[in-house]
Amino acid sequence: MKQHTLTPSQARKIILHAAGLAQPAQFGKGIEAVYKLIDHLGFVQIDTNYVVERAHHHTIAARVPDYKPEWIDELQADGSIFEFFTYGTGYIPMHEFRFSLPVKEGFLSRRKPLTPQEVTLMKKVLDRIDREGPLMVKDFENDRPVASSGWWDWRPAKLALERLFLDGSLMCTRQKNFQKVYDLPINLVPGDIDTTPPTPEEFARHVIHRSLQSLGVAYAKDIAWRAHYAKGHLVKTELEKMAAAGEICTVSIEGLKTAPLYMLPGYKTKKITLREDAVVLSPFDILNVLRHRLKDFFDFDYQIECFVPQPKRKYGYFSLPVLLGDTFVARMDAKADRKRRTLTIHNLHAEPVTLTAPMIHKIVDAIKIFAQFNQCREVVIKKSNHKQLMKAVKDAF
Repeated sequence: MKQHTLTPSQARKIILHAAGLAQPAQFGKGIEAVYKLIDHLGFVQIDTNYVVERAHHHTIAARVPDYKPEWIDELQADGSIFEFFTYGTGYIPMHEFRFSLPVKEGFLSRRKPLTPQEVTLMKKVLDRIDREGPLMVKDFENDRPVASSGWWDWRPAKLALERLFLDGSLMCTRQKNFQKVYDLPINLVPGDIDTTPPTPEEFARHVIHRSLQSLGVAYAKDIAWRAHYAKGHLVKTELEKMAAAGEICTVSIEGLKTAPLYMLPGYKTKKITLREDAVVLSPFDILNVLRHRLKDFFDFDYQIECFVPQPKRKYGYFSLPVLLGDTFVARMDAKADRKRRTLTIHNLHAEPVTLTAPMIHKIVDAIKIFAQFNQCREVVIKKSNHKQLMKAVKDAF
């Protein structure tokens, strides 16, 4: 099993190409490009944070020019994609529905024993949706016996709906206000979709291929991460078999001592040219969710700080990585005021790289595009550690 050696620059190019970020319109334009992107990545993560436009829309807009958020609803309505879990909740191509079944079985096998009352409630919920059609949490009576004690203290009906969603008894779509609408799978999965459960080996190989297709160069733990909700998966076992058979490549990177790395063979000879513009990315982008990869391959130490106590935050509540070429040049903590059509940049922190005048211009252009995507006409900047960058942003708006 011969190991393939990459330079750090080659590794970054492969990772960015796999993430769909090598070129501004790598998958084209329009709703067809959105589907091609989701089909390539295999999964686009959903997040509810609405400080700026939600993560799934942001991820797509960074790759599909002039993206319209309603295109996601259209793709779900016509049965092209569906919502479920891999490492989080997100959109998955419908033709891969069968590979969600081991994950659903994993959720079911880990479920704590339910009380008779909980079982009865779940049966009642299923029966109502079967008889009445799609329903939301608000369509069920306020069955909470006591006042809520916090964010995750859900009503019994909501718990029942989510349990049924996780074990595959229900599926969901979203309203424009992002509220879930629950329905039976028979009403949402097209009749020509294969719903046969994969064997453990099939599932593991699917996860390996999908992970490498979207990550480009990856550790075994990163590849298995997409399967971690599936109980007893065989990803690491099948990974070794596929590497020994030459179906995937083992990789080393010049000057870096790392755990074993893997990639798809096609990248050994692929020529990749990177985009020359800058782009503002979501914290939940496939490029950014595995923070150790950013540190190892891009020398970018990144953490989303909305989960960090305010006194310990260094860059802001929801800082967004700014990528230029294969370098993270800044992080931007911003908030969109949609009523006033204003994007407020609380902190635009330049990374320790030399920013030339053309680079600054490209960062400002990326901020303009991001503001438009968030339906903002005005940009207000409060703070930056780079005087020329701050002045350029102020002058542009």
